[in-house]
Amino acid sequence: MSASPRRGWQRVRHSLVARLTLLFLLLALAMALTFVAGMQAALRFGWQDYARPLIADYVDTLVAEIGTPPSVARAQALAQRLPLRIRIEGPVVNWSSQPANGHDARRVQHHGEPWSTSRTLADGHRISFGLSRRLEAPAPLRSTADTCAGLLCTATEALRSGPGAALHDTAPEERPRLIGGATLAVLLLLIALAYGLVRRLLRPLGDIRAGAVRYGRGDFSQPIPTRRRDELGDLAQQINGMADGLHHMLDAKRQLLLAISHELRSPLTRARLNAELVGEGGARDALLHDLAQMRDLITDLLESERLAAGHAALHTEPVDLNELVRGLIATSFDGRGVGVALDAGLPILTLDPTRIRLLLRNLIDNALRHAPDAATPPLVSTRLDADQVLLTVRDHGPGVEDAHLAHLSDAFYRADAARQRATGGVGLGLYLCRLVSQAHGGELAIRAAHPGLEVEVSLPTGK
Repeated sequence: MSASPRRGWQRVRHSLVARLTLLFLLLALAMALTFVAGMQAALRFGWQDYARPLIADYVDTLVAEIGTPPSVARAQALAQRLPLRIRIEGPVVNWSSQPANGHDARRVQHHGEPWSTSRTLADGHRISFGLSRRLEAPAPLRSTADTCAGLLCTATEALRSGPGAALHDTAPEERPRLIGGATLAVLLLLIALAYGLVRRLLRPLGDIRAGAVRYGRGDFSQPIPTRRRDELGDLAQQINGMADGLHHMLDAKRQLLLAISHELRSPLTRARLNAELVGEGGARDALLHDLAQMRDLITDLLESERLAAGHAALHTEPVDLNELVRGLIATSFDGRGVGVALDAGLPILTLDPTRIRLLLRNLIDNALRHAPDAATPPLVSTRLDADQVLLTVRDHGPGVEDAHLAHLSDAFYRADAARQRATGGVGLGLYLCRLVSQAHGGELAIRAAHPGLEVEVSLPTGK
């Protein structure tokens, strides 16, 4: 094979579009051939049993016309008038209308019973009939014998094709239906095979989808497998390369944040000590408040990077969630009017109590900060739902617009773009809550409660 055709074949093998097109063409050809063969078989087997007695009767008529002993002149006249090959063998007469070949003595078997277009006369001569090799159309048929000769030509070829034994055991009127059903079954089988091949060709799409979902969650531990060398294989490799670049970029960002956070802790501590020495007044209070916000920001950044490791960052133990909620509200939010509605049927959960307290504290702080003048205080509730426990914190404040809901748990995102001091926070509270819930194998959902906002954390029971 020359270089150019080889390159063309390699391009076809590499092209998913070309392979799918070739598969479609092969399927169409196979279905067309199967349909034509099935219809021909249905006609042949339906025609065969009706034609056999007519052919046998006509062979007897031709033998009677040739006579006993056989007349070569009559046989020659029949061979010239009809598209037949006649051969006479015997003790006296040996004659053939055409040169002998391997087809002259052919016999057709039908369900174990021999029948043929040959007859043995009483004087020992044997007369055999077959199809003529002449391609020209026969002369005009002038008698009933001429009409039956055409029938002999067609049916003899059909009988020589060797029908299956199962069809011979079936009534003639049922055979076309059976053959049609078999043809349909073969067509369905071809379609099923084509479907399987297409599924195999498109199997990398499932791997690519699963890989894209993993990369979207920030999990770069398992690359997309490259099963074949075609467009989908190239796409998987390109996505893997892109994911590697993103992974390195995110790692560099995390390392930078960690380095800055660690480096800022020492001067921030010294700045706070120096601020404590400043005289009482509004300026001192504002400075201490700003320094406290910077301290909280650094703490949240460090905690978010630790939680990026997922479950490995947790220190779990058996926890009664209801007792944890009551204890946190009693120690950190006493007198703030926070309501509770706790399900007494909760099971003991395997949790990191420190991280769950951080999650709950951020949610309650967020609810109190954004609904300071609400007539109804925030409500903390728990309930068991199938194989998970739902922890919900709802406020009755003004809420946020629907366009912001999907982004409230993103890092540094705030619906209040002005970041006024009165509203507090820098947009890491709900982000940390989402990381804590995901590290425990759960999820965080934020919904508009009308009025207010409802944040729901699902925690698996481990059953």
